Amino acid sequence: MKIVILGAGQVGGSLAESLASERNDIVLVDTAEKTLRELRDRIDIGVVIGQASHPDVLLDAGIEDADILVAVTNNDETNMAACQIAHSLFRVPTKIARIRSASYLKYPQLFDTQAIPIDVLISPEQLVSEYIARLMEYPGALQVLDFAHGRVQLVAVRAIQGGPLVGHQLSYLRQHMPKVDTRVAAIYRRNSPIIPQGDTVIEAGDEVFFIAARADIRAVMSELRRLEQGYKRVTIAGGGNIGLRLARKLEQRYSIKIIEQSHERCVFLSEELSNSIVLHGSASEQDLLLEENIEDTDVFLALTNDDEANIMSSLLAKRLGARKVMTLINNRAYVDLVQGGEIDIAISPQQNTIGSLLTHVRRGDMVNVHSLRRGAAEAIEVIAHGDSRTSKVVGKKIEDIDLPEGAAIGAIVRETDGGSQVLIAHDDVVVETNDHVIVFLVDRRHTRHVEQLFQVGFSFF
Repeated sequence: MKIVILGAGQVGGSLAESLASERNDIVLVDTAEKTLRELRDRIDIGVVIGQASHPDVLLDAGIEDADILVAVTNNDETNMAACQIAHSLFRVPTKIARIRSASYLKYPQLFDTQAIPIDVLISPEQLVSEYIARLMEYPGALQVLDFAHGRVQLVAVRAIQGGPLVGHQLSYLRQHMPKVDTRVAAIYRRNSPIIPQGDTVIEAGDEVFFIAARADIRAVMSELRRLEQGYKRVTIAGGGNIGLRLARKLEQRYSIKIIEQSHERCVFLSEELSNSIVLHGSASEQDLLLEENIEDTDVFLALTNDDEANIMSSLLAKRLGARKVMTLINNRAYVDLVQGGEIDIAISPQQNTIGSLLTHVRRGDMVNVHSLRRGAAEAIEVIAHGDSRTSKVVGKKIEDIDLPEGAAIGAIVRETDGGSQVLIAHDDVVVETNDHVIVFLVDRRHTRHVEQLFQVGFSFF
């Protein structure tokens, strides 16, 4: 496909890199000549220097024959104007825009063909706040991803000595929990992937990705580590868009404190939130944290737009006794440096946003794409279409499907007259048409192979 990406920031640059590796024709537009030159030298893409919403700049980028426009500049108005121009002048089939301001997102009727023609809205703040809210549900989880509207979840946990399964083969799990069905999709040991087999032994320190029905997640987690007590007290550093969204989402269930440096913003937050305590000050002030009994905090969330401030306040909070620390980090190079030490979970907004974008630019009937381990791995939810003549998966047992190396089907969600049925993927399960199939890829370079597997032959039409 030909894809024009507007904005060469963290999201635009990472998306261009991801899509270019899948042999798409990518053109990246930005005003930052140095950034574009560095990206062009590193990956095989076209670049255009100029204002992203100007028609002549879009023409230089080849908008006339583009399949998709992805507008992810830092300016909502530029993204909206670019989509309008792409529709009105060039009839681009699919227009995706990142919109950050809650003022716009409150009015979904703005974004249709009769108004501002945006086919897919991406809100990083919303995606990140939903992601953190899922982590809050499962203390001890490193990642929690939803599939099939939350009926199935993929969870990553660190196996800890003393967990019932640690030191045992995976086949022991079924004997120990005969009433719970799950599938271990991948194991990362010292940052290297292991393809799980029945005789694979779980070791302490392994990062284990497993898939299960939502109701069974806690039971499976308890096999890999001692279950932690639920969270009650939460401190949020930073009352920006993400901090505000998250506080709104959590304040009915948790005791929330927000620390915000701007007095004006504090006044706004106190008016917007009903059950949260708003504190004026810096989350890096030791006296303030001690005064607010940081040692009693279950989760400290550093969510400002400054990576260094987030890291430093998180380290301080952990040293002062906060039970769990989660830190928002935009710079991808920092994520690997800090996670797993005193910072328990590093949250990358780019990884969340890119997964959502990939859902809409991939071939095949993709419902969800989640980018994992800094983009090296992926988890995909794709719908199977066709029949045994026109499809390479429908009518076949899972063991007979020609999956690429390092790919595993984790679960299938099937709609029946009685509702949704979650089938954990075992070798003898047969894929049916309209099944939602969840595939885990240790190496995302094999994504194209998976896309081709789920495409139907022409005779189907």
